[in-house]
Amino acid sequence: MHFLDINNIFIDARKQFSQYCAEIYEFQYQNNPVYQQWVDLIRPEASFEKIPSLIPSLPIQCFKDFEVVTGVFSPEKVFESSGTTGMITSKHLVKSLKLYEQSFLQSFQLFYGDIQDWCVLALLPAYLERNSSSLVYMADHLIQKSGHSKSGFYLYNHSALNDTIQQLEQMGQKTILLGVTFALLDFSTAFPQQLKHTIVMETGGMKGRGKELTKLELHQLLCKNFGVETIHAEYGMTELLSQAYSTGKGRYVCPPWMKVMVQSEDDPLIIQENGIGLLMIIDLANIHSCCFIATQDIAKVFEDGSFEILGRMDHSDLRGCSLMVV
Repeated sequence: MHFLDINNIFIDARKQFSQYCAEIYEFQYQNNPVYQQWVDLIRPEASFEKIPSLIPSLPIQCFKDFEVVTGVFSPEKVFESSGTTGMITSKHLVKSLKLYEQSFLQSFQLFYGDIQDWCVLALLPAYLERNSSSLVYMADHLIQKSGHSKSGFYLYNHSALNDTIQQLEQMGQKTILLGVTFALLDFSTAFPQQLKHTIVMETGGMKGRGKELTKLELHQLLCKNFGVETIHAEYGMTELLSQAYSTGKGRYVCPPWMKVMVQSEDDPLIIQENGIGLLMIIDLANIHSCCFIATQDIAKVFEDGSFEILGRMDHSDLRGCSLMVV
């Protein structure tokens, strides 16, 4: 099977996306018991045309209920989603951290160039307190790869973070301030400033943190406090190995090995390449888990493949997985 050399996916995905989807679907259907049961449950016919929009997507809830793996292996790392005490979290059993690193490093380079040109400051307090966060793993790797002496993590010491940013600004150093939204708001309120050489990148994270604000309102506040024209954003999740990035106005773009579609609002069996509906993600890097995921986000997908997140589905824990027995 061609795709087993994972490098081919990162190199050729733009040209051969549909072919890789078909091959990986066959591989995961045969070797992933959770995915196989889901496909048989919702689409019992023996075969169907294997184009991306027709390949069944596994509800993301299944990562809470089952071990979603393709093949048999001992995971190198288990990433877990965040959650309040007592909440069942999603678990992603990662066979190869090298594969995850390859995915996020190549994606970063596509959007921002050589990581060694940047200083990376990570303001991820809620995530940093967990050792099972895929976001923290990515940020730590970017910090190390940047090689900059000022790169690093920050918890709640906003004064020290401000001192570092001021030094970097004076040096004219290209900097990325990657942060959870509530932490960026807290920091920017305490230390409003005019950034010239720093990109502010939010990763989401405002649920349960006071007044609910729209994405537009959040970005307007951050732009005002940081003195920047746009706020960048990263869209990823525990269950995936790839990320999409927004360079402004909340519109995300995928790397070539990742594609988004939407489930029709009128008919859940219809998947559209653009429009508004439940967000479906194909992540070809997720070959050892499941590449075809139905999220709980409502999104608008544009004709060029970029997308905006509009909100979350009501009662977002899908219950379809409860029909399965593994």
